[in-house]
Amino acid sequence: MLAGELEDFVSLAQQKHGAFGQKAARFLVAGMPEQDRKTLKKEFLLENLDLALQARAEFPWAKEVPENVFLNDVLPYASLDETRESWRADFLDLCRPLVKDSQTATQAVQAINSQFFNIINVHYNTGRKAPNQSPSESRKLGMATCTGLSILLVDACRSVGVPARIAGTALWADKRGNHTWTEVYDRGEWFFTGSDEYDAKGLNRGWFVNDASKAIAEKWEHAIWATSWRKTQDAFPMVWNIRSKEVSAINVTSRYAKSKNAQQAEIYLRLWDQKGGKRIVAMINGEILTKAGTADLNDMAVLKAQAGDIVEITFHGESRKAKLPAGKTVDLYWDQLK
Repeated sequence: MLAGELEDFVSLAQQKHGAFGQKAARFLVAGMPEQDRKTLKKEFLLENLDLALQARAEFPWAKEVPENVFLNDVLPYASLDETRESWRADFLDLCRPLVKDSQTATQAVQAINSQFFNIINVHYNTGRKAPNQSPSESRKLGMATCTGLSILLVDACRSVGVPARIAGTALWADKRGNHTWTEVYDRGEWFFTGSDEYDAKGLNRGWFVNDASKAIAEKWEHAIWATSWRKTQDAFPMVWNIRSKEVSAINVTSRYAKSKNAQQAEIYLRLWDQKGGKRIVAMINGEILTKAGTADLNDMAVLKAQAGDIVEITFHGESRKAKLPAGKTVDLYWDQLK
């Protein structure tokens, strides 16, 4: 049961934006860290929601973003435990001219990454005060390291309706240190890019590709994680506050590692509400949607995985895990998952 500022926020969101506004507001509240629940005001939350919905309506790529991806990776006002700030209006004004000729989210990301950091005059420098600086803190100093730069790029992307999230590892497999970068969503797929590390050749490039190829999914400190506003059973490893569990995460190692996880065969997956029931649409590992409704029975979600792998399935805001059985085609039943 919500009370006070949060209840008022949900009510105002419904009044301004109808049923979807209410749904978005409730989603945002459900994923809030406890401290935010105690301190954030309805005006802050409503402005964030208003501008996120404005971007969704304004930019062509944003209109195509699935609802669950919009809620999880465009709507949130923060990525990690950085100081909470109203950055959307300013970043929208700065980024709108940069993406005016873009037709896709990828083009928009490339335009932002190539110009935005010069416009705000923030670049990599280990002299920064903290790894998890907020946008204004980094701009005041004119410097940030990988996490601060990634917070900036994620926020800039979200300001124009591009789904974005922070990805990183607590410790490279060779124990050489940690790193953080940005993942962005375009037309059904997640891509990565170094923050303030524009590459004219496109996304999924960067100096850390070889390091990431050695990541180990089974070891949390050597795995690669992506942030999630939607609550999961795992936490993003913030090395400056390693015990914190307040930022949820999904394990995305298999998209980077050239180990057994990267060489996995494809598994085709159908998800049913129960045996003999209906197929349902859910999110697998935070990035792949199952098929249902009028989709052909052979139109299935395709996973880079193998028998015995654990997948996390999110349906109507609830996450459950399942071990994949043997077989090229797998049927799972929601009511049987733990």
